Amino acid sequence: MLLERMRAEGRAHYHDRHPFHLAMHEGRLDRRQLQGWVLNRFYYQTRIPIKDALILSKSEDPVFRRLWLHRIVDHDGAREGEGGLADWLRLAAAVGLDPDDVQSLRQVVPGVRAACDGYVELVRTRSLVEAVASSLTEFFAPDLMARRLAAWELHYPWVDRDALAYFRGRVPRARSDAEEALAYVFAHANTPALEDACVAALVDKCRILWSMLDAIADAYGGGG
Repeated sequence: MLLERMRAEGRAHYHDRHPFHLAMHEGRLDRRQLQGWVLNRFYYQTRIPIKDALILSKSEDPVFRRLWLHRIVDHDGAREGEGGLADWLRLAAAVGLDPDDVQSLRQVVPGVRAACDGYVELVRTRSLVEAVASSLTEFFAPDLMARRLAAWELHYPWVDRDALAYFRGRVPRARSDAEEALAYVFAHANTPALEDACVAALVDKCRILWSMLDAIADAYGGGG
């Protein structure tokens, strides 16, 4: 069954077990390493509304487009200072970074940039149902976000708790986004070949997330 396959492959390849994530959640990152993760992860955050715009452009169905459109607003905000990107910049300030510097993307390490651009290219070149399936790492995100929130509050008390709003907001939002995407994949991956392609897209996305952490760990340490 497709759901069991996606769950099994996602669990096997998801980046929650990456050594850098384990170090973060166990409180073993120093300030510079935590800052490096926040700074570089912002580049990934900026790619999310771009990949969602590409997904929208693939669909001829206004019902689907209306359903998916909120994801762009969730990240870009309905107005300046709102949305996930604005929340992330507040997190950047709370860990001691200059938000303008983070937003400039000048210090993003090449490996992170390549991984995130690879995700955009994956969405650009695959079919609509595969592109939607690649987003299903969100299926595993709520548990990770909940663990991350608890870990930051416990191990990094110098970070203002109000600045953890992105993590708090993503717990319920990722769950509902995953349910939307799952429903679409189940309805449209209606051949064995399409099922295989959707599972492959999910695995490819998991590998992209893992390679991002590899690049951050190589640049800042904390991955051992």
